[in-house]
Amino acid sequence: MPEVAEGFPRAWVEFPDPGDDDQLIRADLTWLTSRWTCIYGRGCRGIDSAVPAAGCCTHGAHFADKADEKRVRRWVEQLTPADWELFPADGRIRNRVWIEKDDEDARKTRVVAGACVFQNSPEFPTGAGCALHVLAERLGESYIDTKPDVCWQLPIRRDFAWREGNDGEQQLVVTITEYTRAMWGAGGHDFDWYCSGNTEAHVSPEPVYRSQRPELVALIGPAAYDELVRFCTAHEAATAALSVTPLSRDLAPHPADP
Repeated sequence: MPEVAEGFPRAWVEFPDPGDDDQLIRADLTWLTSRWTCIYGRGCRGIDSAVPAAGCCTHGAHFADKADEKRVRRWVEQLTPADWELFPADGRIRNRVWIEKDDEDARKTRVVAGACVFQNSPEFPTGAGCALHVLAERLGESYIDTKPDVCWQLPIRRDFAWREGNDGEQQLVVTITEYTRAMWGAGGHDFDWYCSGNTEAHVSPEPVYRSQRPELVALIGPAAYDELVRFCTAHEAATAALSVTPLSRDLAPHPADP
C-alpha cells in the first residue's frame, strides 16, 4: 500500500517563540523533516476519483474568518477570463458566483461540477489548477496572499491551545504538524486517495521545513522559523549519524519517506 497506516511514532520539539515571549512553538519534527511534496499534476490522484484533476479541491474552501474572505475577495475581483474558466459571462463577479454556505451556515467557496469554483479543468487553455494560483503567477504575487488560508496551509496543520504554567499564567502553544487523513474527521475516511502519508508524494529532494518555508514563515513568523530550522537541522544530523544503526528508527522518521 502506498499510503502508510497512521499512529506511527513522531518526534516533537517545543521552544519559546523568539518573536513572542508569551508563545510556545510545538513542532512535529517527523513531518517537517519528511520528504513530502505536492504532486498535483505529477501523479496526484485526487481525493475523489470521479474528479481526479480537482486534486484536494473538491469540497470548496471554508474561510478561516471574515478577514480571510475579505482578503480573498480583493484578489477575486482581479481575475480575468484568461485566469478563470468559470469567469461570469456578464463580467460581473458577484458574491453568489463564488461564495456559498455549507449545512452549518459556514461560508466557503462554491462547488461546481464536483470541484471548487476556482478549479480550472484540464481543457482550459492555462491547464488544470486553481485560478487564484494562476492569478498570483500572472501578477508576480505569492499564492499565500491570493488563496484562502486553508488552501495554502494544507497539508500543514496549525493548532492553538492554552497551557497553564506553574505560576498560574497562561501561555499560548502553537502546534505545527501534518494534516493527516484522520484529522479530516469522518469525511477523511471517504477520500479515495490522500497525499500526506502516501509514499507517492514523499519524493522531494528537500525536507518540508525547507520546501514549505514561505508557508511556515506565514504561520509562525520569521524568528520562530529560524529557530525551527535549527532544530530540524539537528534532528536530520542525528538521524544521518545513526543511519547505519538500528537506532535510526528510534528518531521517528516518517514511514512514507524513501
